[in-house]
Amino acid sequence: MKIIDVPQPGGPDALVVAQRPTPTPQASEVLIKIAAAGINRADVLQRKGGYPPPPGAPSYPGLECSGVVEAIGSAVRDFKVGDKVCALLQGGGYAEYCVVDEAQVLPIPGSLSMVEAASLPEAYFTVWSNVFEFGRLQPGETLLVHGGSSGIGVSAIQLAKALGHTVFTTAGSDDKCRFCEQLGAKRAINYKTEDFVAVIAEETAKRGVNVLLDMVGGSYLSKNIATLATEGRLVIIATQGGLKGEADLLRVLQRRLVITGSALRPRDVTFKRFIKARLLEMVWPLLARGAIKPIVDKVVPLERANEAHAYMESSAHRGKIVLAVDASVN
Repeated sequence: MKIIDVPQPGGPDALVVAQRPTPTPQASEVLIKIAAAGINRADVLQRKGGYPPPPGAPSYPGLECSGVVEAIGSAVRDFKVGDKVCALLQGGGYAEYCVVDEAQVLPIPGSLSMVEAASLPEAYFTVWSNVFEFGRLQPGETLLVHGGSSGIGVSAIQLAKALGHTVFTTAGSDDKCRFCEQLGAKRAINYKTEDFVAVIAEETAKRGVNVLLDMVGGSYLSKNIATLATEGRLVIIATQGGLKGEADLLRVLQRRLVITGSALRPRDVTFKRFIKARLLEMVWPLLARGAIKPIVDKVVPLERANEAHAYMESSAHRGKIVLAVDASVN
């Protein structure tokens, strides 16, 4: 099968077309003939040599895909050959085939296309686990999402809004801010021209937000803490702004704040099965009836994955970038 490999870490041109044997599913796994694969920041980090795949995962990138079940292992009960599915992967999505435990495979909701479905797993597994499980966002509470025009951001805004929450977000231009507000954000803040701490204070009558989903990390730590309401929860999912930052610990103590974070990729199958069940119950029906929608910015052929990575690194995109593995889906 054809794959996109990274023989040596580097820039987008480090991605090259290569060949690998088509994998065979083990007892609890399904073999998926991939139609499309979502691109994530973690793929870029892996390409640069900063995010090696966990033990047992394919060496080449790709954390989510859509396609058709080609074969199943002896213990698989929930899927059959020919099913149209999407899946969360530990790696290996930049390929014509992949194998994955059925605990990480979901049916395609409603009438969504393969391209749309490929944009779902990583974003919604991440958003649900971090905002609603670790962040414990409760009815009536408010959410601030940094990077609102990213794949994670557009998913978090729409889902929280659909579930009745007031959502604020940050983005890097006025156009992106308006885009986020069209998705359901009450107020989108241009972080290049506005102070999000001051805006949130004004918007919440100085109470702050209950949950903050952060993908910036160190450089935002002190400002994030200043933005949280009493008993607020800061959930860190990436560190694009560095690994270290200063924290006002007195404010943490006085306001009883919780600072936590997680990485999805290393989590075991048991955890991912639990999140899958929550998605099927709470999120997939919303997608099926169009209450929330996949936002795909650009579709790029598999062989031009380097162009897709360069586009992601430009930060010009709004929503997801998807690789068309099967040329008919482009």
